[in-house]
Amino acid sequence: MIVAERKPLEQIFSMIERYKRILIVGCGECVTVCSAGGKKEVEILASALNMVRSKEGIPAEIRQETLERQCDGEYLEQLRGFIGEYEVVISMACGAGVQFMAEKYKNSLVLPALNTKFIGVTEEQGVWSERCHACGDCKLHLTGGICPIARCSKSLLNGPCGGSANGKCEISPEVICGWQLIIERLSDLGQLEKYEEIIPINDWSTNRDGGPRKAVREDLRL
Repeated sequence: MIVAERKPLEQIFSMIERYKRILIVGCGECVTVCSAGGKKEVEILASALNMVRSKEGIPAEIRQETLERQCDGEYLEQLRGFIGEYEVVISMACGAGVQFMAEKYKNSLVLPALNTKFIGVTEEQGVWSERCHACGDCKLHLTGGICPIARCSKSLLNGPCGGSANGKCEISPEVICGWQLIIERLSDLGQLEKYEEIIPINDWSTNRDGGPRKAVREDLRL
């Protein structure tokens, strides 16, 4: 999932301090899972904004909505009947959702309430960590299911750099060396011979080098 976190309230309030009619829109997908931008977080932001505006003597008219997804035009259409009534829209989606809403509603000012962080997993309640760089050339079949691009701090493809010590990355004693994880995993799987194989140079043309990427499934198009 895409992991995000809410911007500091002071930053959000600063972005919208001049507006009185405010629409806050949450997203029911990834940012709900990571407790950054779902219905609950929309309510919290609206409540905090109401409190601040009341204290300042500058009340605001705030509407709350949470869509199934903000990265899908079908769900964004649910805003069409009333989005134009608001001076500003605060999107609590990832960066993709914010941009897609702004594309769909060109006359509306859409601002982000979240900082989008990475593609990751839930390690435990309240802890998320990165697992994928979306490089477009997956190597997991060669590395025991552990990504050297995302888990190695230097994105090395053929073993550790030599800077690790006691299984920890040189950038921090709290970060496990990505290649330590790969070697241990291959060993557990009885596939340590794969460590001896040379992994080909990564095809970075599938990454961001070619500009914004697009995925097309002709069999799914209407």
